[in-house]
This record gives sequence, structure tokens and C-alpha cells, in this order.
Amino acid sequence: MSNNGFTTTGLRRLREVLARHVDSGKIPGLVALVSRGGQTHVETLGTMRHDGGAPMRRDTIFRMASTSKPVSIAAAMVLLDECRLRLDDVVDPWLPELAGRQVLTSPDAELDDTVPARRPITVRDVLTSTFGLGMDFTALGKPIMNAVFAAGLTPNLPTEVPEQDEWMRRLGELPLMYHPGQQWQYQISSDLAGVLVSRVSGQSFEEFLRERVFEPLGMTDTGFHVPADQLDRLPTLYAPDPATGEFLAWDEPGNGRWSKPPAFQGGGGGLVSTADDYHAYFQMLLNGGVHNGRRILSRPAVELMTTNRLTPEQNAPRTELARNNVHISFGQGQQGGWGIGMAVRTYRGDYAPIGQFGWDGGSGTSAYADPANGVTGILLCQLGYTVPNPAHLMNDFWTTVYQAIED
Repeated sequence: MSNNGFTTTGLRRLREVLARHVDSGKIPGLVALVSRGGQTHVETLGTMRHDGGAPMRRDTIFRMASTSKPVSIAAAMVLLDECRLRLDDVVDPWLPELAGRQVLTSPDAELDDTVPARRPITVRDVLTSTFGLGMDFTALGKPIMNAVFAAGLTPNLPTEVPEQDEWMRRLGELPLMYHPGQQWQYQISSDLAGVLVSRVSGQSFEEFLRERVFEPLGMTDTGFHVPADQLDRLPTLYAPDPATGEFLAWDEPGNGRWSKPPAFQGGGGGLVSTADDYHAYFQMLLNGGVHNGRRILSRPAVELMTTNRLTPEQNAPRTELARNNVHISFGQGQQGGWGIGMAVRTYRGDYAPIGQFGWDGGSGTSAYADPANGVTGILLCQLGYTVPNPAHLMNDFWTTVYQAIED
């Protein structure tokens, strides 16, 4: 690996490509950070609101949505490092609500059409998103997905997500869609991992994350809400009308979902953060678990997180979703594998090489690191995936970053 960073021409082009998106009027504003070989480059473009307002700044706080997943999962890895959890422990002692599971006879079956689970759920099932229940975008409208939404088990929907013990009680009332370990499913595992951490540690999920991950990394702006005196740093989040492109405010800073501590601290999508905080975290992963000479995670823990953990059978639905539902994902998610809490590239499908790891968020956030080139890239905007614009922005960002690398 070269110790050089990026070419001057490449960084100029990166700014031009990002500016094209902002100038088009489709992206209100953004913060982009790229780093390599000790060189960090930041671009801030546009404004906090689509109709103007304060300019984007390097320390603007963004709702990380699903880009929370790769960061929040570090808490569980700390517990693995300390032997307070083992990958193949059955979760029943900490999550008794999930003991004695029933499994649907088919994913579209009625909720009472079940068989007993072949085996109990393990820590490994939870951490690899294979415990048997999750968000299935291809099963919307089926009884189990309707029940998941009605119970408030997933964020960002009209039903409020309850505090964690009530969340667990409601989760425990539902059957699984698949047998434990059978296949990858999105979202619910990431929230469940936070409950597991909280119950094993005897602390709230946020307290444990703050003490063991955020503070050691200097991630002072990362958490599950924005303090009142910092709300001016949080932009309005938009979910544009897919038909007209009209900017509809989905979450305003004042009195919004992140203006006060949430009932449920969701590792799947609840964090707010900044480009520099996320850079510190992904740089720590690139450094094999060390930050400024201090070990945060063991090297084997980082290797487990950032390499594929799924068998082809477990991964089949993920591949199916990425390749055959591009009209939903706008082509995002075609990385191949999944580690612990994040995607891992297992085949070369675009400009990024095999081994790149990270994830994207439905609020217009993207964070990946690439061990082959020593590159970290973070792109943050405030636009939901109701339209393809944030996905197009991310795609162009990464395409240009890889051309800017100094050989």
C-alpha cells in the first residue's frame, strides 16, 4: 500500500462532482470526508435547509440511520473480547422473551401457522442478522411484516418504538420468519444486539457505547439524540415526494425525533454523528482496533466484523434483494457479503475493491473503509431514500474517490 494520499486533480474533480449534485437543487447540502495515508480532505457544500439557511459545516450533526449499524455493533464486540458473551451462547438467559420460538411454515403464512424452531437462538445469530426475523422489503403486506410494523418494532414508522423491555415483550409475541441461522434478514438484529448489550452489561446501551467506544475514540458528537444547545447543528431531514420531487420535511431539528432522548436506543438506526466522529471509528477499524495507541477492540474482533460471516445459503436473500430489487434500493447494497453489523465486499461489482466494509443509511449517509488502499470515506447529507438522488450522490462520490487515489 502506498503511503501517499490523493492527487490534487482527483480531489478537485471530487469537489466538482459533489457540487454538481448540490447545484442541481436535488441535494440541499453535504459533508464529505476522505482520508488516506495520514491525509484527510473534507468538502462542505450547500445549506442546512433545501431553501437556504445556514451553510453546511464540517461539524454538522447528521441522523446516521442505518449507518448506525457498523458503529453500534462495536459494543457487542467489546463483550466478546471480554468473554462476557460467546458467539455460540444461547441468548435465553439474557433475552428470555426469545426462548422456545415458533417459526412460520412459510414467510407468507398466517401468524398461527407455525412449527417449533429447530434450535434456540445464539449470540452469533443475533450478531450476523440471522436470528430469524427482520425487515423484508420483498414481504411487505404479508402478515408477519404487518405485525412487525404494528408492534412498533422498527423505527421511523407511525407507531412509536417502545422502551426496550416492552420492545422485547412485543418481539417475543411474534413467530420467526425463518429458523435461527437459516438466512440473513435486515434491521431487527441490530436493535436486538443493543438490548443484549444492555442486559449483559447492566447499563443502558448508550452508556455502554459512550464509555467503551465513543469516549475512547473522541466521538463527542455521537449519541441517540442531540442536546438542546447543539440543535442548530442538526439540519432538517427531507423525504422528497417520489412523484413530484417536492421537499417534504420528515424531521425538523426542534421538537423532532432526535431533540430528546428516545424511549428505545436503537443500534439499527438511532445514532446521530459527524464526519469526524465516524472517521475516527472507521480509522480505528482500519488500524486493527487501535486508536491513538489505545486498543478499543482486539484485532480478531475487527477481522470478524469486517469479513464475510455468511454462507451462500444465508446470503441468498441479500443477493436477491440487491440484484433484483434495484428499483427499491437504486442499486445500493450490491457488495456481496455481510460481516458483523456491516456489508463486506466479496466480489468486485463497481470501483471499490474486495474487502471494503461499511454501510449506507436511508437518510443519505454512507461510511466505508478499504484496507487494500487504506482509504476511509464518509458522505453525509439529509435526504431520505424516497428518491434516488442520495444513492446517485453516493455512487458518484465513491466512483470519484477511487479515481483520486495517488498510485
